Amino acid sequence: MDLQTVTAYLDKKQGAVQDFPFGPDAMVYKVMGKMFALIALESSPLRMNLKCDPDHALALRSIYPSVSPGYHMNKNHWNTVILDGSIPSDHLFDMMDDSYDLVVAGLKKADREKLSRKPSK
Repeated sequence: MDLQTVTAYLDKKQGAVQDFPFGPDAMVYKVMGKMFALIALESSPLRMNLKCDPDHALALRSIYPSVSPGYHMNKNHWNTVILDGSIPSDHLFDMMDDSYDLVVAGLKKADREKLSRKPSK
């Protein structure tokens, strides 16, 4: 999966904002100020960090050699996914959805309500 496909998908998430808080080589996606994806732009192939349920994170790591504990992240809750074509696109989209959903679920109720009132992209 290429960068354009990833960003087009993440850009469609309700309230998603692209940011570069760590410099020009690390593209971050946030919802209501909370990170749900980080893309290492300087890596080849691309690497993307995604939030994940701890048990599911372990399962994904055992299934896919291109999934490892989150680089520079909490290793229990984040995976680094190498976008080398070894993971089917639908599974990558599911991982991105899960990351977004976990972050949204962890937001304060007021922030979730604000998010639900934002116009859809």
